[in-house]
Amino acid sequence: MSLLDMTLAQSTGSSPSLAAGEGFESPGVTDFWQPLIGDGPWAITRASILMLLSVALVAGVMLAVTRRMSVVPGKRQFMGEASYNLVRNGLGRDVIGSPDFLRFLPLLVSLFFLIVVNNVFAVVPIIQFPTMSRVAFPAALALIVFVVYHTVAIKKKGLGPYLKSLVPPGLPGWLVPFNFVLELVTYFFTRPVTLALRLFGNMFAGHLLLLLFTLGGEYMLLHSDAPVLQVLSIGAFAGAFVMTAFEILVQVLQAYIFTLLTALYIAGSLADEH
Repeated sequence: MSLLDMTLAQSTGSSPSLAAGEGFESPGVTDFWQPLIGDGPWAITRASILMLLSVALVAGVMLAVTRRMSVVPGKRQFMGEASYNLVRNGLGRDVIGSPDFLRFLPLLVSLFFLIVVNNVFAVVPIIQFPTMSRVAFPAALALIVFVVYHTVAIKKKGLGPYLKSLVPPGLPGWLVPFNFVLELVTYFFTRPVTLALRLFGNMFAGHLLLLLFTLGGEYMLLHSDAPVLQVLSIGAFAGAFVMTAFEILVQVLQAYIFTLLTALYIAGSLADEH
């Protein structure tokens, strides 16, 4: 039984079992599974539709901003250039370095804006669903990053020298096998898994809290006869507002962190030594 059900039972004098049977149902994992067509692993879900919508939205905005470029930018071009330069200069040039960063800009820019749009969907009225709260989407993006930075490293150094570079020089011979295994697990497992789970976990937990505050406030205000719970609903709605503002910050920050780590991994692959 939830704490809200117990409070309701005590306030109304009803039995806890009755409150549990007819009370507030907390949001859970099922709220993130929203099939629109079909069912099972091949269902077309709300998240997949939103991902397609975000691709079209990002592509449309980019085309609209770059269609009529001028030396003196207007408001639309200025906003587009400022957003682009955030990734180009702050993540590409400063992290990867010149001139190598230029060939990775399409990847970095696409990752950043795609993740931002899909994260912000969580607070857009009517949509109100973060695509990255479905683990398959951040996992797919992490897999792309995984393939890119390993391909870059192998192409630059060769497979043998790349694997050899995982072990820093000067280690005692008996430590080399242990260090090699640890580095191998880090580069080939820990990096992509944590990259995906960090984004997924933040979007999942944040949206779950928003659901809890919003649905809890709505339940206490409209579906409860207890005056104390109706008054407490004000706090729940206030919490939902605060969480929404905080969640917007987290959504943009997570997109930035994902892209920053991608740039760092690529920079490490291009470096002569790890």
